[in-house]
Amino acid sequence: MNLKVISRNVGVALLVSALFMLLSVIVSIIDGRDSAMGPLLISFTITLMVGIFPFIFVRRASQITLKDGFMIIVLSWLLSFVFGGLPYALWGGPFSVINAWFESVSGFTTTGATILEDIEALPRSLVFWRSSTHFIGGLGVVVFLLLIIPNSSPVRLRLTNMELNSLSKDDYRSRANKTVFIFAWVYLGLCAVAFISYYIAGMSAFDAICHAFSVCAAGGFSTRNLSIASFDSTAISIITIVLMYLASIHFGLIFVVLVRHTLRPLRNPVLRFYTLSLVVLSIVTSLSLKIQGVDSSWGSAFLNGTFHVVSYASTTGFAISDNAAWPVLPCFMLVLVSIICGCAGSTTGGIKADRMIVLFKAIHMQILKTLYPSAIFEVRMGKRILHSKEIYPQVLYICVFFLLIALSTILCLLLGDPNGHALTGTIATLGNVGPSLGSIGSMGNYNAESTAMKFIFSANMFLGRVEIFPILAVIASIFNRKF
Repeated sequence: MNLKVISRNVGVALLVSALFMLLSVIVSIIDGRDSAMGPLLISFTITLMVGIFPFIFVRRASQITLKDGFMIIVLSWLLSFVFGGLPYALWGGPFSVINAWFESVSGFTTTGATILEDIEALPRSLVFWRSSTHFIGGLGVVVFLLLIIPNSSPVRLRLTNMELNSLSKDDYRSRANKTVFIFAWVYLGLCAVAFISYYIAGMSAFDAICHAFSVCAAGGFSTRNLSIASFDSTAISIITIVLMYLASIHFGLIFVVLVRHTLRPLRNPVLRFYTLSLVVLSIVTSLSLKIQGVDSSWGSAFLNGTFHVVSYASTTGFAISDNAAWPVLPCFMLVLVSIICGCAGSTTGGIKADRMIVLFKAIHMQILKTLYPSAIFEVRMGKRILHSKEIYPQVLYICVFFLLIALSTILCLLLGDPNGHALTGTIATLGNVGPSLGSIGSMGNYNAESTAMKFIFSANMFLGRVEIFPILAVIASIFNRKF
């Protein structure tokens, strides 16, 4: 393990966080030096010093191994959580140590779960920092690192595959460095479009930039207690639906459509499956809301149902109504989409639609093999034939995902589950969705959960964001010298 390589690259991740802390300090100065200026300035100084330390005292080393890459990625996330929680902890208020940690993890993993009961009581500079953690996490601390890892590095492609699932490259073929830049430019472009759209629709510049950070990262932190509902604008709600959908689909598809001026990439089977699923689930949810009397008109029912299905599927977590009093069927729809979520190559979490298609096709192939043992069958993803070495990891990931749901739920129950959110909270945090049902629903928060459950949910958010296996690989490298 090369500590020089690891320390310098982790330092880059911390310097990115320090930059946004500095921007938050500027927001505080503009607001007349609000109460968060001191905590943000102290946090900026500490993070900057720790981040820059390796560049001053550690010699540059160009060689990087796969093991070093795994360690860089995991440590970058973990230290970002720690230093990202400093502004909260130093400011105080509702932020105990565990609450500051929970909010920081939720922000960087773009989960959007919060412990805050009154967001609007926070100074605007702290709100800006809170949204900034979404922006950093959405683009990925890993992506920032990959931008500075030498193009010639033999592990760069492997590291890219950890952050952008290999299935996400089916429709645009490029080298690893191009993949990173495609992801970055589409993400930044989407943020710019979101900011302009929100501002034109009536949001203030501050609200527009904070919500742009959140929606493009599929995060969900809002500047208001009632989330998108506080703006009471159908236009803003519709804009948010469109942006959440775009942030949840394959960024490579968006890139190809814009650069090549063709709609052919939209024939992608994953995109069609994902879009059709959203349409069907939105219709079922909306019909249930209207028929069971939650919404008085068909228009509001379809807006309400569609908004929340897309919000949960994209793992954004914005809301225009409180789902705490919803009937069972629409609540079940939200839990279902919280497990599957969006597409690979996007900022979403969860299992992802790509893996679900692979699973369905693998099941279908196995049924045919059972019926016709002598025949040869293939699993196709569009025009591409998937081999066993490509199918097996995706099916295995789904199995591990559900095993973690079971394990996390059991741990929560063993350590005490006062509010009955062991299962729904686990699904919402492991899938990086954020809100779930009941008091942790679309308008709720996690403040009433026990310290033990907050810690477990934080671990779930981390596991879900880096897609489980990188963390298992690091644990294996610690206990296995042959790794």
